[in-house]
Amino acid sequence: MNLNKYLWICALMIGISSGLSAQFTVNGTVTDADNGDPLIGVTVIVKGTTIGSVTDLDGKYSLEVPGESGRLELSYVGYGSKVLDVTKANPVGDLKMTSSTSTLDEVVITGLATTVARRNSANSVATISAKDLTEVSNPQTFEGALQGQFNGAEIKSTSGAPGGGFSVRMRGVTSIFGNQQPLYILDGVFLNNSTVSSGVNVVTAASGGGNTATNQDDASNRIADIDPEDIESIEILKGASAAAFYGLRAAGGVVIITTKRGKAGRSNVSFSQTFGTIRPITLLGDRDWDASEVEAIGGPDALAEFNAGSFTDYEKEVYDNTGLNSTSRLEISGGNSKTLYKFGATYKNEDGIVENTGYEKASFRLNLNQKVTDWLDADISTNYIDSRSDRGLFNNSNTNTTIGYALAFTYPWENLQADDNGIYPFGGAGSNVLETIDLITNREDVDRFIGGLTANARVFTNEKNVVKLVGQAGIDQYSLKNTGIFPQELTFFRDESTLGGAIIDGRTNSLQTNLSLFAVWSAYSSSGVSFTTTAGVTRESSEFNNTNVIGTDINGSETNVDQTANISAAQIRRGFINKGFFVQEEVNINDKLLVTVGLRGDKSQNNGDANELYFFPKANAAINIHEYDFWSSETVTTLKPRIAYGESMRPPVFAARFNSLAPAAVPGPGGANSGLQTQSTKGNPDILPETQSELEFGADIGFLNDNLVLSATYYIKTIDDILLRAQALPSSGFTTEWRNAGELQNKGIEIAVDYRAVQTEDFSWTTGLNWWQNRSEVTRLDIPAFNTGGFAASLGQYLIQQGQPATTLSGIIPSNADVSTSELDGIGILGDTEPDFQLTWRNSLNYKTWSLDFLWHWKEGGDNINLSTLLYDLAGNTWDYDDTGLDPSGALTNGDYRLSVFGADARPWIEDAGYIRLRNVGLYKTFKMKYSEGRSTLKLGVSAVNLINIFDYNSYDPEVSNFGGNVFANAIEVTPYPSSRRLNFHLRANF
Repeated sequence: MNLNKYLWICALMIGISSGLSAQFTVNGTVTDADNGDPLIGVTVIVKGTTIGSVTDLDGKYSLEVPGESGRLELSYVGYGSKVLDVTKANPVGDLKMTSSTSTLDEVVITGLATTVARRNSANSVATISAKDLTEVSNPQTFEGALQGQFNGAEIKSTSGAPGGGFSVRMRGVTSIFGNQQPLYILDGVFLNNSTVSSGVNVVTAASGGGNTATNQDDASNRIADIDPEDIESIEILKGASAAAFYGLRAAGGVVIITTKRGKAGRSNVSFSQTFGTIRPITLLGDRDWDASEVEAIGGPDALAEFNAGSFTDYEKEVYDNTGLNSTSRLEISGGNSKTLYKFGATYKNEDGIVENTGYEKASFRLNLNQKVTDWLDADISTNYIDSRSDRGLFNNSNTNTTIGYALAFTYPWENLQADDNGIYPFGGAGSNVLETIDLITNREDVDRFIGGLTANARVFTNEKNVVKLVGQAGIDQYSLKNTGIFPQELTFFRDESTLGGAIIDGRTNSLQTNLSLFAVWSAYSSSGVSFTTTAGVTRESSEFNNTNVIGTDINGSETNVDQTANISAAQIRRGFINKGFFVQEEVNINDKLLVTVGLRGDKSQNNGDANELYFFPKANAAINIHEYDFWSSETVTTLKPRIAYGESMRPPVFAARFNSLAPAAVPGPGGANSGLQTQSTKGNPDILPETQSELEFGADIGFLNDNLVLSATYYIKTIDDILLRAQALPSSGFTTEWRNAGELQNKGIEIAVDYRAVQTEDFSWTTGLNWWQNRSEVTRLDIPAFNTGGFAASLGQYLIQQGQPATTLSGIIPSNADVSTSELDGIGILGDTEPDFQLTWRNSLNYKTWSLDFLWHWKEGGDNINLSTLLYDLAGNTWDYDDTGLDPSGALTNGDYRLSVFGADARPWIEDAGYIRLRNVGLYKTFKMKYSEGRSTLKLGVSAVNLINIFDYNSYDPEVSNFGGNVFANAIEVTPYPSSRRLNFHLRANF
């Protein structure tokens, strides 16, 4: 053998043998520090390497550590991360882990395929646990469970109707005409959160007045379908730097939802049952009538009823009811080292506070985790939802037909009860609210399937490198059926000039898909520096088809739309395909300096140029100053300044680049022929997407071994190329046209304090404060200032004007009014829907087997346009009509004063919408079953939602929106379904 070759082989063998000898085996057991139970599935990693292990069914693990010593990092969901130093001389790796109480111990998402410990994150990311969502109270819907749980967002209920209705806006206004809702991602599936109009406008004619928007019919949004009981945790990505890699729909932020998964070991069965009552938050009461007022409005017959004492409080008749709700939940989970499973089923049934309204939902979920081979894992997530919502008839109406609208014009001396034949009398409002409640149907039926698949393939692994390929596929498909039945015997149809009854058959089919493929390379150096490189491509698509078939002039008591004399149909079809790519590099230098840079490219069919690729960078950095050797403070145990920058975009609204066509009768030989005509808004083939950039500064500071953690963030968010409807040239033949014509900016502060105040063997108390504030400004406007939203300047509208907040409310004012004026003639600046600030205070107290949790929410300032008061005033029916205090001269009552300035001064309709609210509170007692050695438990409790509500707002609840949640102008009230408080009793058994 060649001598050189022989020497090389010998040297190689010596190197291998020495390398093999320079390692040792660590064996250990990981247990729960509270009860001593083994923890299954704890991840154990040798720091600075890819060497790792996972604890088995007995909590045991074993791994090889190179060298003479090493440091192990142990992490487990719901527990604080731990570090354990081991040596060859002492290779025992036993450890007890305690439940995580420091927010810095959480792991947060940094990209489509990567995560990082919060203590190393350069972004402000909020997290919400399963306990916060469902184990304190029983939320009405998923979005209701989010209220008050994190800072930097305005989450408001837009309707008290069963089935919910919510608006979520993160870090201020991000668009005027575009959808501002965040992107919801459930186990990798991009969810549809659309709101579909029910078609009841054919009866209410709500869009026939001062506002032509068709979204005034109190429809629910589809994120309400998601079952909070399925959820393990939620992460909120508010800033562009954190959300940028999620594509074109992430400009409003991202809500990442992770559902519960199975764990290896014995099977676990859990059953829970909640029963509760639903009551209105408040009733406003009736006007304090006297004989002269009754006679002036109702005449001698009304006076006779008054003198006889036969008044009926119709507000109580309609709203002062007790609804019942129940939620039943079954969970089965378990698995082994190869397969994990989790099955969950929920049945929810609740009555509304208005008769014949309610919500019913059944949700079934099956999650599977399969270790296909040593290098390939697959996670499957499936969810089927079937729901029905009867929402009544509320909000605006120009025909006096909605329940709230008609109630405003209903007087207590009227007799609205049905006679012995079931025939209802006419009401003074032109409709009989009791009859409307009894006879109409306004129903949403939803069938929905959500499915996701994630495959992780480790294509290369050695001691210092891991390369994996990750593929994700998601599908979200739902069908929605809207059923509206308005019988011809309704009093508002008895006039021959009306519709003669109406039947609405609405069908919506929606399909969304998302596909992603990315590669992740994690590299570790012996010096403690690690690199994580991610690159990938994404594709999203959506198909939406809505048809409404409407029949009027019903034949007898028929409920089929084909049994009507007049049939019309309308259809809306829209869709998109978005494609993108991204690259990202994360560098971690010994957990001291963390730097991330990335680039995303996107294109969309909705852009003016559907093939143009737009590029959006991101970068962030964080320094853990406390990790440096010079830091020795025992008081400040964590000090991390951070900075982040990112860009994203929002495509133009659907079809903004086209001239829309509508059916029209075209004169021709033999009479009118069907044809098409252009609508009033001109499309723009060169339209650009709205682009968003955000710079975020912040710091995370931990005191006293991180028992007290302070996080503070300041951000500047700029949205350029704002999409607006500008006035078109008269010669164009159009009234308005789509243009990129402005820029707006949001600046805000977010502060969070988490404090583990007490931690003993029997008692613990953790508390937390969130405080946040946002200020917006239209920094550039290339067209004249204008009003938008609302109904008319005499009632209050939104003002878009350079130098003013985008949430400014304006309206007509008298010439001598002491208010700031706008650039519009005779229009004053009257308010701002943006809160001055918001603050939440949450507490969790545990004493032995008792627990008490509660959450307070304080919203200071922020205005609404309250048009319910106007309607009651016009009827002389307002609860505070005879009170005084509004008229500066003191001569007029409140009602008379408001009417005296109606049409000349919009200020009476602008109201402070601030509040202090006990969002939720829960008290529970846990019993451990002796026969199961404490593994089986029974938990009993009582909880409440909206138990205490303090506000001066002159209606049922300042959280309200006549136009739903997915719109810019979401602070306008017109006779809504009142909000409710809930009292619940809970039982939960775990086996």
